[in-house]
Amino acid sequence: MVAALRSRPLVVDGVNSVGCGRNIAGKKQQLVTEFGYIWKFKMKLQAVLCLLLLLNYELSSCIDLRVVPGSSLELPCLSFETDFTGAAITWKFNGEDVHVSAQSPGSPRVKQDGLYLSISPVTAANEGEYLCLIKKNDMEMIRNYHVTVDAFVTYTIKVIEGFTPHLPCHFPPSNQIKANALWFKETGKRTQLHLEDDPTAEHNRVAQLYPLDHDQTIIIRNIVMEDAGNYTCQSAEGEKLSSVHIIVEVAPSPVPPSCSGYPTAWEACQDENDRTGEPMLQESITEFSMKLYSYLRESQPSSNLLFSPISISGVLSHLLLGARGDSRKAIERAVCVPHEFHCVHLQMKKLREKLAGSLQIASQIYYNPQMNLSESFTNQSIQFYEAEPTRLLETSEDNTQMINSWVANKTNNKIRHLVDSVPASTQLMLLNAVTFSGQWKVKYDMKTKKGLFTKLDGDMEKVSVLYHQKYMAAMTYLVELKAQVARFALTGDSSLYILLPRSYKLTDLQEVEERMTDTAVRQMIGQLKTTPPQPIEVTLPQITLDIQPDMNILMKKLGLSSLFEGANMCGLFSEERVILDDARHRAFLALTEQGVEAGAVTAVSFSRSFPSFTAMRPFIMLLWSDGANVPLFIGRVTDP
Repeated sequence: MVAALRSRPLVVDGVNSVGCGRNIAGKKQQLVTEFGYIWKFKMKLQAVLCLLLLLNYELSSCIDLRVVPGSSLELPCLSFETDFTGAAITWKFNGEDVHVSAQSPGSPRVKQDGLYLSISPVTAANEGEYLCLIKKNDMEMIRNYHVTVDAFVTYTIKVIEGFTPHLPCHFPPSNQIKANALWFKETGKRTQLHLEDDPTAEHNRVAQLYPLDHDQTIIIRNIVMEDAGNYTCQSAEGEKLSSVHIIVEVAPSPVPPSCSGYPTAWEACQDENDRTGEPMLQESITEFSMKLYSYLRESQPSSNLLFSPISISGVLSHLLLGARGDSRKAIERAVCVPHEFHCVHLQMKKLREKLAGSLQIASQIYYNPQMNLSESFTNQSIQFYEAEPTRLLETSEDNTQMINSWVANKTNNKIRHLVDSVPASTQLMLLNAVTFSGQWKVKYDMKTKKGLFTKLDGDMEKVSVLYHQKYMAAMTYLVELKAQVARFALTGDSSLYILLPRSYKLTDLQEVEERMTDTAVRQMIGQLKTTPPQPIEVTLPQITLDIQPDMNILMKKLGLSSLFEGANMCGLFSEERVILDDARHRAFLALTEQGVEAGAVTAVSFSRSFPSFTAMRPFIMLLWSDGANVPLFIGRVTDP
């Protein structure tokens, strides 16, 4: 973002004064400008001549700002500190008052009693004139901004021959994604690039990183000198989105990968009884969970969602055990743990033991027999994750059957199929399975009932429902989340939290989701735990979700693209870089009369006398371990 100060002439006493494209005129009032402000005082007649002399040299100022869509912007009303206690501060956007209560995404929001105006994310609709007016006693002060939103962004990328650069391109956040952007190389004549949807396949040299996503970044694998030049990205309708100039430099002599200097084993946890380790891991998993949810909802804004953050976190932590150098730092950032948190694996083991009453977590590693896994990795894998690495078999069919059998066994046959095939080139597969079964502490009516579920488009669908006239549950409305929230206690020291937006509309659902930060979720959990249960008339749809999100794209969103290109796994295998071939995650959850059943596998590879809670429209749910204080499953139901 570049801010340029532009000054314009000012004339006073009945003559139009131009500032940011607006007319500011005054009779019997004199104006003085300073640092982008217009000051207005009520003066006695004898002061007029002195002020007119000063105004011969003053200029009215407007600050011009150029920003890109998707960025965040804060406009200060003041650029200096002073006491304006009791002053009335108002903001205008293109002549209209900015309402303090405005909370919709992208709309200007007044902060700190008007001292700041915040816009996030910036869209084309935010382009225009902003004015801040401060009134106190007999003084008025005005500050002006002109904001220009540039959708077209220019980049220059310098890359070494043989590497894989990312060419950035983004649709504005307000756009609905109906088709991927078009990429062209500009070389005298314009040539359209033929993009593949699978960036993990080595034969796809030019590939879309996130198909049908707001992020339309592409990669050029193993770039060569002939790839240098200008590239442009535009929408299918012809709107230019970005321009990328690539400079390719000659590659230096290749340095063979070496594990010299990297420790073979993971560092020992110095203080196994340190009380800070457990809350640190709890906060990390919650932050990681909401980061995952934000990425998934961006790519799937209106469909059913379900994933197990404890499963995905478990498999990445297991992989972290063998990662070193930049690969270790990348995984630590992805799972939101500090770099010096040496006790992460010990705390994951303690967490698994604490959850054993209601949640079963199992890990497994399959590796190519030609790989010589380090003895320390094998020992620590057994110590922390109860997973003894297993050699892959000779044929793809045998491996596929072996892996799917393991998955079915560890999820009590809730998930019987995870992989379709295992390529002969596979070096390493990490699996993590999670199964949960919890009974309602208050049982529902066993008689079959039907109800109408209102979907996002307003259509209604008849579904079987769980109904109880006087269910004892904690319920409240959280202004911070703009949602009605109820907590349903389960056996195994767990709870199901359901967040119900204000209506069935997509905008209300998205508003709740945008407010669901890890801090907000933790505050919600704390508040509901202290809210006493009350008799509530409850209606919930009976649902069964079995969802397999695209883990390859999710891994890249988490900043782990390098794992697919060659990871430093010196703690696992010291002879060469390891390439992640595939990543899979599949989650299952059912709401029945008995309770909640859930499973997940991650492979890296009427008239009411009581309050009511009727979740017969799109809602969000969190399956939470009260004992371990971490989320087990997170989901969204839009179509039961």
